[in-house]
Amino acid sequence: MDTIRLPKPAFRQGGTVFNALKRRKTSREIGARPIPPQLLSDLLWAAQGVNRKKGPFGGPGRTAGSASNSQEIQIYVARAEGTYFYDPDAHQLQLATAGDLRDLAIGPGQSGFGAEAPLRLIYVVDLEGFKHAGFQEPGLYNPQIQKSYYFVDTGLIAQNVYLAAAALGLAAWFHNCNKTGIKKALGLKSNQRPLFGQTVGYVKV
Repeated sequence: MDTIRLPKPAFRQGGTVFNALKRRKTSREIGARPIPPQLLSDLLWAAQGVNRKKGPFGGPGRTAGSASNSQEIQIYVARAEGTYFYDPDAHQLQLATAGDLRDLAIGPGQSGFGAEAPLRLIYVVDLEGFKHAGFQEPGLYNPQIQKSYYFVDTGLIAQNVYLAAAALGLAAWFHNCNKTGIKKALGLKSNQRPLFGQTVGYVKV
């Protein structure tokens, strides 16, 4: 399936953010139990979904902040049947490549953990995003400052995933990834750089 249309997020579930913070933790023992479509929708919306039509500088606002609303971090969802690009504006998944890339979404020496997990998120920075930022401050074009921005912005998304996972009864683990392998497998452009991965699923029993 080239396009997966996600159900609308179910905003009434999950309890309070303070309960989610209380339950937030890293879990590496994640089993193969599938994540239902509704929970996948909720998880991705929490990660980086559009939560208001008019955000900073007039563009859509998202659940995770970014430098001058550059929205430079992209999320790819690695599943058994293929890896998909998450489109926050349409709230849907677009097939990027067929085949199972979940092993590439984890760093060297980490493959023994969460190997059966139904999905792994791959965080990719698109440096072109800085050109479309609402406030064009000089730091957006300084490679070192860019790095600090996209690392922080990835962390904001990853923490959203941790909290959503805690609220939805899922387990999550933020980790490194095989950057060279992912770039080649996804056919990423020169301005796109894989950064990290995050494994999500149910705790293995």
